[in-house]
Amino acid sequence: MATFESIPILDYSLSRSPSTKQQFLDELKHALLQTGFLYLSNTGIDETLLFEVQGYCKRFFELPEEEKRRLEMKNSPHFLGYSRLGNEITKHCIDYREQIDLATELPAPSSSEPRYRQLRGPNQWPSESLIPGFRKTIETYIEQMTQLSTDFTALIAEAIGLPKDAFERFFEGIGESQSGTQRQDKLKLVKYPDMRELEMEGDAAQGDSMLSSYLLQVPPHDSLQVQNADGVWISCPPIANTFVVAMGQGLEAITGGVVASTTHRVLSPSAGEGPRYSIPFFQGVSYDAKFEAMTVPEDVKALKKQVVGGDVEMTFRKDMFERLGEATLANRVKSHTDVGEKWYPDILERLRKMGVAKDPSEKTSAQVEQAEQASAPILVVPTVEDASEGSEKPKGRRRAPTIVIDKIEEAPSYGEDPGPDGSLLRKEAYEKRKMDAEPDEVRYHSDAE
Repeated sequence: MATFESIPILDYSLSRSPSTKQQFLDELKHALLQTGFLYLSNTGIDETLLFEVQGYCKRFFELPEEEKRRLEMKNSPHFLGYSRLGNEITKHCIDYREQIDLATELPAPSSSEPRYRQLRGPNQWPSESLIPGFRKTIETYIEQMTQLSTDFTALIAEAIGLPKDAFERFFEGIGESQSGTQRQDKLKLVKYPDMRELEMEGDAAQGDSMLSSYLLQVPPHDSLQVQNADGVWISCPPIANTFVVAMGQGLEAITGGVVASTTHRVLSPSAGEGPRYSIPFFQGVSYDAKFEAMTVPEDVKALKKQVVGGDVEMTFRKDMFERLGEATLANRVKSHTDVGEKWYPDILERLRKMGVAKDPSEKTSAQVEQAEQASAPILVVPTVEDASEGSEKPKGRRRAPTIVIDKIEEAPSYGEDPGPDGSLLRKEAYEKRKMDAEPDEVRYHSDAE
């Protein structure tokens, strides 16, 4: 199956008419199977609202430093609030961005409820006197995006041959909760500094969690790239009044890989270009849900895109967690260790023993890399285009690519294999060590080269 060279643009208005809906579903099916990424235009979201949200995004990061610190995420057991530059961990690396996490406004659950329900709760809002109208505009935007994502998820189901309500069970909670039964969607306002402010090179390769995300790109920076099956990065520039829709790892898990969560990255703006702003919306699911695979029609399975390699985020490891909330809580603690230190120290300690959460006494990957680069000789690595004829191109993976230059005489050691009777914690730690040790590509060279 041919890989993609551009991101498809789908006209959402076609889905609203019986005469054009099938055309839209056919285009959507192709995008789901080929790219896992698409632009969505003519969504019906008010253009004035989109303009206001982009303006408030920029204004938030101009707030006084003491006001942003007042809203720090570590003050919230619900992982909602402000994160300073370099405070979040993504794929075991520091994420060099500044952001605030906001969500559907909900009350906190009671202390008698399952602990993972603490992921739901109220926002931390900036002072109305400092940024008037911010809360009202953001709440309106979240409400409209919730409706759009709900309707679009039903179309995803139809496009791959499932009933349109096939995914609804992943939004339904179990029993009563003090925080209610409404699902909680999340919104991030993000600022990526340019290289002059950052004083280093940077990009972040990742895949999204949950079911789907909807990115409102703020012009003018062309920084978002999507990796195709040949390992080539495809540009995904801002297009006015559109959303970039990415399929998440949750959707990949429950469709058996038919809908793939495609690797993407953000390149920090070059020095002098100014910061890049980004506004991703993440469709929420019930933390009470179990991520069981669905029965996808065989004719659709036959069209499944083959992806070589890749790793599965522990949020969707059914062998480790019974409920999505349990896995999500562990994943959030891993990403936001300052919140873990204050509210979930036992979970953080367990993750550190597993080797999947950063220990403050250890050097970060960025520090280690900088130290190695300072003493290592410069190596010229041929690109895919420069590879000799007949050589195989590297395949797309779920994490940033690693290249091993020197010939490996023997397999690396991953430590003790816990075996079939080992604990889940030891199994996860072993698999993580093994995954991190395996290169995406190995190129051999002789001394004569």
